[in-house]
Amino acid sequence: MDEIQSMYQNMGLSPAVYQFGEKALEGLKERFAAIDQIAEYNQAKVLSAMQKNRVSATCFAATTGYGYDDEGRDKMERVYADVFHTEAALVRPQITCGTHALTVALSANLLPGDELLSPVGLPYDTLQEVIGIRPSPCSLAEYGVAYRQVDLLSDGTFDYEGIRAAINEKTKLVTIQRSKGYATRPTFSVKQIGELIAFCKSVKPDVICMVDNCYGEFVETIEPSDVGADMVVGSLIKNPGGGLAPIGGYICGTEKCVSRCAFRLSAPGLGQEVGANLGLMTSLFQGFFLAPTVVAGAEKGAIFAASLYESLGFRCVPSAKEVRHDIIQAVELGSEAGMIAFCKGIQEAAPVDSFAAPIPGDMPGYDSQVIMAAGAFVQGSSIELSADGPIRAPYAVYFQGGLTWYHAKLGILMSLQEMVNAGLATL
Repeated sequence: MDEIQSMYQNMGLSPAVYQFGEKALEGLKERFAAIDQIAEYNQAKVLSAMQKNRVSATCFAATTGYGYDDEGRDKMERVYADVFHTEAALVRPQITCGTHALTVALSANLLPGDELLSPVGLPYDTLQEVIGIRPSPCSLAEYGVAYRQVDLLSDGTFDYEGIRAAINEKTKLVTIQRSKGYATRPTFSVKQIGELIAFCKSVKPDVICMVDNCYGEFVETIEPSDVGADMVVGSLIKNPGGGLAPIGGYICGTEKCVSRCAFRLSAPGLGQEVGANLGLMTSLFQGFFLAPTVVAGAEKGAIFAASLYESLGFRCVPSAKEVRHDIIQAVELGSEAGMIAFCKGIQEAAPVDSFAAPIPGDMPGYDSQVIMAAGAFVQGSSIELSADGPIRAPYAVYFQGGLTWYHAKLGILMSLQEMVNAGLATL
């Protein structure tokens, strides 16, 4: 152990911060063991789906152009459908990010005159322009799709009476954001999401329920599609890509919904028949195979972060002892200086661009300056070690990722080191 401490000291980590972290880890063994059990189950689930669909070396062959008869692409989508227990899946490198995947799902299944309902309050920043809450060219609002939302109650639970009153004859689709986004509300469990979906469908049986599943995949043994979601949507440079997918997104759900998404992604009449894999199938398959283990490491890092910072008096969402439903850990640092110091430590622990100094700046899709620390192999990959947040009260930083538990651990310790160096935390 002295060798590890010496190695970390050479990287800028003081013995005091290292020992503080080791003390916190003593109380986390049972939590980590439970996470490993979930990872083992999910690993078997993914492996079983790959074996069932007879994934072979021929699936890794590159296709270009139209991508007709792409065996690897088609089998990938059947694997996703089996893992998420859905009728169909659309998994494509042509989907550029999670926001794009959500945009495809929404625009494919909403028509002019329809109404979109968010029963979980304001959606994530980048989706606000997609919907038209903040005006933007080509938003849903521009195409005549109305929007309504019901805020959460003060304790972070669903306002069922408000939701009942909001659902009407024009309500076509309900969008449920599983993770907290840039808010310090609780992340919803799959069980909670299932209860919300059941309630919405009891009010209007034909309403489509879509779940933004970003950051939640493989944290539990079930997914929102197991509890009634018509569509679950996410990004491959988050959990399901396992750190290897260089781009892409997925939409899993009913045949009807996914088919419309395919027509919207490519073109009416073409759908899933076109879309070359561009030589990415090895990364997409292998990343999905590794995802349960990678997610487990990221989840351990989040719990470790909460344990450290909560013991120093910082508010953490979720708290160190709460059961987790995604990989994101929000830490309220109380100041811009705190956010900068935290992100500086995360950046210093990165394998890429560790020498860079993160500073707040303007970013497309956000109405506040945002600070981001992300020295990643894949640009913007938030299953890799990263931290970010908008520069606004309560000055919360959102930590996530780490392709291995050990990297996540070092990143958190370096963030604390920079907080100590700046006089913003005292051990």
